[in-house]
Amino acid sequence: MPTSPTLNTTNTDHITYDHPPLEITVLGGIRLEGLDRMRATLKIKTEEQQAVRHNLDLYNNIQVEKLIRRVAERLEIGTSIITAALVDFTEELEDYRMHEIEKQTQAQDKRKFLTPEEIKAAQLYLSSPNLIERTKEDIGKAGVIGEATNRLLMYLIFTSRKRENPLHIISLGSSGIGKTHLQEKVSALIPDEDKLEITSLSGNAFYYFGQQELRNKLILIEDLDGAEDVLYPLREIQSKKRISKTIVVKNTKGETKTVTLKVEGPVSVAGCTTRESLYEDNANRSFLIYIDESKAQDQKIMEYQRKLSAGKIDVTKEHRITELLQNTQRVLQPVQVRNPFAEALHIPEEVFKPRRTNAHYLAFIEAVTFYHQYQRASEADSQTGEMYINTTLEDIKVANELMKEILLRKSDDLNGATRNYFERLKNWLQAENKNSFTNVQARQALRVKSSNQKRYMAALQELGLVRKVKGDKKNGFAYEVTSYEDQQQRTQRITTVLDEILVHLNASSSRSPKEVQSKK
Repeated sequence: MPTSPTLNTTNTDHITYDHPPLEITVLGGIRLEGLDRMRATLKIKTEEQQAVRHNLDLYNNIQVEKLIRRVAERLEIGTSIITAALVDFTEELEDYRMHEIEKQTQAQDKRKFLTPEEIKAAQLYLSSPNLIERTKEDIGKAGVIGEATNRLLMYLIFTSRKRENPLHIISLGSSGIGKTHLQEKVSALIPDEDKLEITSLSGNAFYYFGQQELRNKLILIEDLDGAEDVLYPLREIQSKKRISKTIVVKNTKGETKTVTLKVEGPVSVAGCTTRESLYEDNANRSFLIYIDESKAQDQKIMEYQRKLSAGKIDVTKEHRITELLQNTQRVLQPVQVRNPFAEALHIPEEVFKPRRTNAHYLAFIEAVTFYHQYQRASEADSQTGEMYINTTLEDIKVANELMKEILLRKSDDLNGATRNYFERLKNWLQAENKNSFTNVQARQALRVKSSNQKRYMAALQELGLVRKVKGDKKNGFAYEVTSYEDQQQRTQRITTVLDEILVHLNASSSRSPKEVQSKK
C-alpha cells in the first residue's frame, strides 16, 4: 500500500503515524481478521516527553477515553488534540486493513491461465483409456510413495471439491507415521488457487473470509488435534454449505450497528488426527482412511529417501507430472452426474450408520464419473433441458474396489488403532506358532506403548476377541485370541455383496436400468 503523509506501513510490525505534536507507533502490527475489533499495542510520544505504551481495542470507547486521559496527563497535551489524532489514526488503520484484505483476496483469486497446448494435453490425459489406473500410477510418479489405494481415494475426493456435494476425508494413524505427508503430497496435485491450507486458525476467523472466497475450495487442516476451535464451523459448512454469524460493530464515533457475516460453500475438507474417537461428529461426515504402518511401507519410504539423497530421483519428472495433474484439475468443468443404476445399489448390512454411509457410497460413484467427464457423452434432460453425464458400470466397479476398505472399517466394532493392533497381534502369534501371550510379550514384539495396549486389550476383551486363559494380578495374565477369522469373514461378506451387485448389473446390462430394478 502506498505510504500516506502520516501513516507509514513499510514495516507491518512497526507501523508509524505522525500527527504533530504526537508520534504514534503500532507495535506488532494489526490483525486482518475480526473486523468487529481493532486491537493494537500503541506507543504514543512527543519529542519532549517519554512514551506512553498501551494495549487496547480502538473500537472500544471506554478504553479509548481512558487512553486519552492517560496520554493527556503524561504528555501534558489537551484531550481535544489527542482525540483528533486517534480518530484520524483509526480511520487510516481501517483503510490500510481493508486494502491488505483486498490484496490477499486478489492474490488468492489469481488463477493460472493454461496455454492451448496445456489445455490439449490435460484433456487428452482425461480422455485416455484406463484413466483411473494411469492416475494411480502417476500419483506415485509424482512422489507419493506407497499407499496406492489411499492416495487415489484421496485424490478423487479432492477432485470432488468442484461438485455441489463435495466429499471429505480424515487420515488416521499414529504420531509421526506420515498422515500429514500423504495429505501434503496428494494435495500438491491440486492447483494452489483451489485450496486453503490451515495450520492455525480460530473458529471466529472462519467467518471473516469473503462470502465466495471458500466456494468449491479444498480446505486442508494439518492437525485436527490442534484445531478444535474450527471444528464446529467446519461441520456447519460441510452440512449446510454455508455459515453465518451476526456481530455488533462500532465505528470511531461509538455508534453501533448489526452486521451478518456470511461465508458460502460448498467445500471439501481434509484433515489428519491421531485421536479417532474425539472427532466422531466430523468423522461421520468424512471418509476415514488409515495410514499404512507396516514395515514394508517403512522400507519403501526409506528407500525413496535414500535415492533422493543420492540424487537418483528425477525431481524434474516429478514436477512435470505434478503440473500435468494440476492442469487436468483445471480443465475439469462443473457437470451434473446421474447414476441410472443407483436404485439397484446397496451397501452391506454390517455397516454402521447406513444412511450416511450409503450417501457417501453413491456420492463417491458420482465423483468417479465426474473424473471421467471427458469420456462420457453429455445428455439433455427432456423436461428441463439440463445437461448431464451418466454413470457407467465401470465407474461402479472402480468405486467398489476403492470403497471396500472404507466399508470394512465402517462395519467394524473396533476403531482403527485397535483393529491394526489386533491384526498385527494375530500375525505375530501365527508367525511364532504361539497359542497364548502375555501383555509384556506382545508389547515388546509389536513395539506398542503400555497405555495404548491397555486400551486395545480392554476393547478386545469386551468384544470377546481375546480372553484370559491363566494367571493372576500379581504374576500377570496370559491371553489367547478367540477368533482369527473375524476380519477375513467380514471382508469376504462385504466383497461378496459388492461383487454380486456388479454381476447382477452386468448380466442385466442389455436391459434398461428401470428393467434391472424391476427384475431385482
